[in-house]
Amino acid sequence: MKNKEFENLVDTSDEWIVQRTGIRERHIAAEGETTADLGEKAARAAMADAGVTVDDIDLIILATSTPNNTFPATAVEIQERLGMRHGAAFDTQAVCSGFIFALTNADQYIRTGFAKRILVIGAETFSRILDWSDRTTCVLFGDGAGAVVVEAAEGEGAISDRGILTAHLRSDGSHKSKLYVDGGPSSTQTVGYLRMEGKEVFRHATGMIADVIEAAYAATGLSSEDIDWFVPHQANKRIIDASAKKLGISPEKVVLTVDRHGNTSAASIPLALCEAVSDGRIKRGDLVLLEAMGGGFTWGSVLLRW
Repeated sequence: MKNKEFENLVDTSDEWIVQRTGIRERHIAAEGETTADLGEKAARAAMADAGVTVDDIDLIILATSTPNNTFPATAVEIQERLGMRHGAAFDTQAVCSGFIFALTNADQYIRTGFAKRILVIGAETFSRILDWSDRTTCVLFGDGAGAVVVEAAEGEGAISDRGILTAHLRSDGSHKSKLYVDGGPSSTQTVGYLRMEGKEVFRHATGMIADVIEAAYAATGLSSEDIDWFVPHQANKRIIDASAKKLGISPEKVVLTVDRHGNTSAASIPLALCEAVSDGRIKRGDLVLLEAMGGGFTWGSVLLRW
């Protein structure tokens, strides 16, 4: 769905959207196409790319704020579609930070020996919770899914190891009113619509992002100069540019897909990863920094070696 299509829905323009967000187009799930549909496709693609089958997977963690049903977890539905009759599957909900939270969960389960190989998915159909008459929000979001396979491997316990080196998560519920959905089973018995105070989100974003990235640097002794690729949550190009500048990350190291995907919430980082790996930018051994911030507020970072 290109920006021009919004001109018939709300008082906006392609120029206005691009100038303020960097978004030119986004993808909208087809009628009847669900988060589980998108998540299943991403899961199958990730397993094929990793050279594993569902028999090799111990656990599925799905990051989503737009599940198929209030319950059961959409991860369980994906598990059934994949023909997985063992292990476990569950959803995690941290809005746009969801993939970072899910990846950190996977890291901890592997470190403790609970699982050896985990399928981590970020999948969203945010178009289903948008107020299409609200020009401040409906132009920002899109639908999509991405996935990775995380597995245990022997390392030296050094920053030269491949895999997740460090992860840092934060949340602060005092900011709830700045980005939320005005409905839910226990409150309104409706799905509700996304509501956002855009200026407030922007005001807090760069500081919160810097917080968890500096924590990653402190934990590893690394710096922005050491990073090969910066893969941020794809919410707004202005936020991404401001964060990279504040952290001293060169623009050439930033993976950007927001112009073509819009904000796909928990799906944005794995979608960006997929694109950068597929086109050859991210290579084995590269140091990759991931970060996200979402409603709640929640925010987090993962530093890994591909």
